[in-house]
Amino acid sequence: MTHHETKTTTRIDARTARLRIPLTTAGAGLLGLATGWRSAAAQEPTPVTLALDWYPNANHAGIYLAQAQNLFSAAGVTPEIYTPADPTTVLQTVGAGRDDFGISYQTEVLLARAQGVPVVSVAAIVQVPLVVMMTLTERGISRPADLRGRSIGTTGLASDEALLSTILQADGVGLGDVEIVNVGYDLLPAIASGRVDAVTGTYWNHETLIADREGYDVSLLRFEDWGVPAFYELVLVASEETVAQRPEIVTAMVAAMGAGYIAAAADSAAALAALSAASPDLDVELETLAIPLSAPTWVDANGEFGVQTAERWDAYGGWMVANGLIPVDFDIEAAWYPGAGVAPAGTPLATPIG
Repeated sequence: MTHHETKTTTRIDARTARLRIPLTTAGAGLLGLATGWRSAAAQEPTPVTLALDWYPNANHAGIYLAQAQNLFSAAGVTPEIYTPADPTTVLQTVGAGRDDFGISYQTEVLLARAQGVPVVSVAAIVQVPLVVMMTLTERGISRPADLRGRSIGTTGLASDEALLSTILQADGVGLGDVEIVNVGYDLLPAIASGRVDAVTGTYWNHETLIADREGYDVSLLRFEDWGVPAFYELVLVASEETVAQRPEIVTAMVAAMGAGYIAAAADSAAALAALSAASPDLDVELETLAIPLSAPTWVDANGEFGVQTAERWDAYGGWMVANGLIPVDFDIEAAWYPGAGVAPAGTPLATPIG
């Protein structure tokens, strides 16, 4: 399929639609909401698969709490939630129809679509960037200009060099002024051992907590503070076919996840319990800290889950075009669908109870 053909088959209306669940909806209110949804899902719940981007962690807390509180079945779906043996294949399996839904990243969705993979972002799970540059505080790096003559470890992702180039240029430094070393995902060991002076690819709600636990004093540089447009870190994806032919399943999935994330933000102990029950190997000590730290990222400024905007997609997509990551004629609008959380007016799913 050519890119032009992809564009013409994925134009979706209702660009301003979004899921609205009050931030205060939790506990007994959510149980009422779930009960109300049952009449909106009169038939047996539809089995679906949800492929995660990584092993269960704080970023998935709302999914597992929704499962534990039966919010998915109340909305009309029963997801099989699993971590693929190779999480980098999520977009391919979803695009090919082998999985119904997947968790991925805004950057990766755009890169995949540029390669003809027919996936669509149907909800933003994490509203802000989590990825940061991390360095030991003792290195004295407080701004990109301080990286001149230093070594920087990257994960090797296609977007790493573009991120680095942007923040360096924003502070008067070029890529030629630094040494780039591919360290894979051995990020904290790379700076702790002195192999490199800084690393990209770390999450401020994960690796920084590990660093603190291991006794390292670290400092962070946020890419969005130095010229990189803000982006959605995690998104829920479905295939073009699913969005076009089974919108009610997408609606149910997003609504249930939204209720789960709102509940997780309101009750981190319940979220941790659900996450722990689903993942026996969970680092409970780490996720006890990460869940409340992450909770504000699950909703936008209005306390809404799942919201995506044209401004965010256009700005970040434009940055990717400018950095040669996607083609200049790329159809950014076709990559996302914000209507997934909308149920027919007057239904219990559209009007939360509680």
